[in-house]
Amino acid sequence: MCAGAVDILNTHEEAQNVFKKPMFKAARLGIYEIVMGIMNSYFPWSLEFKNKDGYDIFKVAVEHRREKVFNIIFNFPNIYPFFLANIDEKGINILHIAARSVPSTEVPGAALQMQRELQWFKAVENFVHPTLQDQLNGEDKTPREVFTEEHEKLVEEGEKWMKDTAGSCSVVATLIMTIVFAAAITVPGGSDSRGMPNFLEEPSFTIFGISNALALFSSVISVLMFLGILTSRFSEEDFLVSLPRKLIIGLITLFFSIACLMVAFAATVHITQFHPWKWVIIPTALLGFLPVFLFATLQFPLLIEVFLSTYGPGIFHPMKFLRM
Repeated sequence: MCAGAVDILNTHEEAQNVFKKPMFKAARLGIYEIVMGIMNSYFPWSLEFKNKDGYDIFKVAVEHRREKVFNIIFNFPNIYPFFLANIDEKGINILHIAARSVPSTEVPGAALQMQRELQWFKAVENFVHPTLQDQLNGEDKTPREVFTEEHEKLVEEGEKWMKDTAGSCSVVATLIMTIVFAAAITVPGGSDSRGMPNFLEEPSFTIFGISNALALFSSVISVLMFLGILTSRFSEEDFLVSLPRKLIIGLITLFFSIACLMVAFAATVHITQFHPWKWVIIPTALLGFLPVFLFATLQFPLLIEVFLSTYGPGIFHPMKFLRM
């Protein structure tokens, strides 16, 4: 369709009137297919299009955090440094634009939003020339100063979100640690006069001992991770990897400790009630794993989101779209 429109246009002004508005609207919305189609049909003049703020298509992509649109820049290895080095009359370069705070409804939680903002800033910073990193804008501010000023409130909100999450989870981990430690001292079935457990030779007692020990170790690790979050400095850089990594480890070990606790509980029921009430074993075991299922249902989406945001694919990667 774009190619057919080009065939009936006579001047550059006509092409600009037809293509520029939908091209920039598509860039703002992240519809990179339309951007690709226009670029492919009206290359290379489409690269000269500017919006009302004087921004080219790649600055608009950074301004609205549209990584797929920005990735089109990799189709121009010989000229993309020119776009990245462009400075407008206000002294604003593309890194100043990346330093601005852009609220997002696609990323849950203030901490993950702060992480995403840092990832964008770092990614653009790695592409631009080092001199642009200290370039002053019209207000005599470097990109880093703009970033710190724009994200001050988001850092505070991210700190509160992290502390609330870590505080709630650490209470649960501490409770599990207390329970399994007490269970290790008072073993199911009691002990003989020498202090040896009465059911030491039972397979279910071995399962109890192993699962109880794993629950204790994992809950201690979980408490330490959440404690590390609560005592963190909460600087901007902490939101990039340090805090999310602690949260990931804390949630995984907390889930593992809950699962091990339920296994230890099922083994205890088997030891103490197997002979008198055999029929109780199966329903008790099924009910015992209900908390594991509920925790997985409620917390796994958050865990997956944090993991993918921290260790998933980066924002920028070469994507060949256009027929050059």
